[in-house]
Amino acid sequence: MTMSDPLGDMLTRIRNGLHAGKTKIRVPASKHKASVLDVLVSGGYIRGYNIIDLGNNKTEIEIEAKYDTGEPVIREIKRISKPGRRVYYAANDVPRFYNGLGVTIVSTSRGVMADHEAREQNVGGEILCQVF
Repeated sequence: MTMSDPLGDMLTRIRNGLHAGKTKIRVPASKHKASVLDVLVSGGYIRGYNIIDLGNNKTEIEIEAKYDTGEPVIREIKRISKPGRRVYYAANDVPRFYNGLGVTIVSTSRGVMADHEAREQNVGGEILCQVF
């Protein structure tokens, strides 16, 4: 059975892993997921990630969760643009999440980036998710 929303699955696995207190979370690998995780690493929301080769042309991403005094650094993570309803914004209209305290991850023609980078480069695109 094919998965209709792999990015949504990754975000749900991260959310569930953080609620369970896991230090490492595994998800099936893809370049798109890795680019979203790059934004989370640069924003300081996760420690990092490793791509693990399982053999037989299968790879997984092992995400290292980040905690501060026992509480997860990611308090809220939600999918905005879904397969049934895509959400796009122009460069000037990209929304701020929690008045700039959170980050909105945008898929642009120049790659996946945070909302503040998209505004600096004056590019809009699909709003993938928001993290606080």
